[in-house]
Amino acid sequence: MDLFEFGEVESFHLNAPLAARMRPRTLDEFVGQDHILGQGKLLRRAIEADRLFSSIILYGPPGTGKTTLAQLIAAKSKAHFSSVSAVLAGVADLRRVILEAQERRQLYRKRTLLFVDEVHRWNKAQQDALLPHVENGLITLIGATTENPYFEVIRALISRSRIFELQRLSEKDLDLILDRALTDSDRGYGSKKIQLDPEARALLLDLSGGDARNLLNGIELAVESSHPDENGVIHIPLAVMEDSIQKRAISYDKGGDEHYDTISAFIKSIRGSDPDAALYWAAKMLLAGEDPRFILRRLVVLASEDIGLADPNALLVATAAVQAYEFIGMPEGYYPIGEAILYLATAPKSNSVGAIFKAVEKINEEGSGDVPIHLMDSSRDARGLGHGQGYKYPHNFPNHYTPQQYLPSGVTGGFYQPSEQGYEKKIMEWMAFLRNSGSEKSR
Repeated sequence: MDLFEFGEVESFHLNAPLAARMRPRTLDEFVGQDHILGQGKLLRRAIEADRLFSSIILYGPPGTGKTTLAQLIAAKSKAHFSSVSAVLAGVADLRRVILEAQERRQLYRKRTLLFVDEVHRWNKAQQDALLPHVENGLITLIGATTENPYFEVIRALISRSRIFELQRLSEKDLDLILDRALTDSDRGYGSKKIQLDPEARALLLDLSGGDARNLLNGIELAVESSHPDENGVIHIPLAVMEDSIQKRAISYDKGGDEHYDTISAFIKSIRGSDPDAALYWAAKMLLAGEDPRFILRRLVVLASEDIGLADPNALLVATAAVQAYEFIGMPEGYYPIGEAILYLATAPKSNSVGAIFKAVEKINEEGSGDVPIHLMDSSRDARGLGHGQGYKYPHNFPNHYTPQQYLPSGVTGGFYQPSEQGYEKKIMEWMAFLRNSGSEKSR
């Protein structure tokens, strides 16, 4: 069945899900996304005037109206609409659509708008196959994706399309959609007597996560699984709604924006010494099915990158958490992961270990210098070439330290600058003491 075949309300099958029955039929019924569909906005003007000549990509989380918006464009346009799902369709299906579009333009001078749902699922070769037909105007593309198109869609298609980002629906938007579902007698539950307790309503709005489909699926399950009382009233208390929703749908794609944004928030929360936020983002990732090893690897990096010698035990705790997780697995693995997160989040912070990259940069810019002769290996060429001559053995001096040249000639140091945080403050004081004692000897 063509995704864009519309009819009157009577054509909706009685057994269609509530979310399908309640799809907006006009732009005025569309809820949310005022930043792109408000009165006077570019996309709204183009749709209403049937002037959508350039390709567009609709990008946003599930349940925010991407497919519905494509359907509304179909209803307004005089162009022919074709639709494919990138999950199911391949190059052969695309080739068929292109041939039909060519015939349509030659015979009837009619434009073709092609809706590609989940366009990010197409690989580069499939997207490349579409490109020349978008470029020559045979096809006007309407792509829908939950993934950042700048990462998932080839650059050539991006450059020929306008990107419209849809946002999660606000609680006010969801409240309006819920009211419509409860009062619409033709498509919703307006013909039923439904008593939705305020606590149940608040929970439904909260746990829908800005997703209209989640909202409508939740209220549908609650209504359809409840029996009316002797007065014909379907009562939905908090307990029934809790059973109907069960668990918040976590928006998280391990290969997409949510993955990168959430791990970024996790890292920045630990770096910012906020243990609660760090635990929250870790919990989100774990509940969404993220591999705990990925989180543990980030903790090991954090222990050196953001804590380092301010607390040398941080690296020990992080690596111990890795070993503990491998030994006990989940769900008990939450404990060592949580312990490592809390230790790192509450530890003093220092990024001085990044000094190694300053040394790398120095060598990349200037090349590697020669080893000073007194630092060379004396076991082979000491007699013939003088390797190792003049070396001062630090353990023979007070405090096991004596100043001497360790860097190549002409190379200035200063890579490592200890902070005044935690244990590193002691390091700073000790290094200052050694250098002062060395400078006094040389006088």
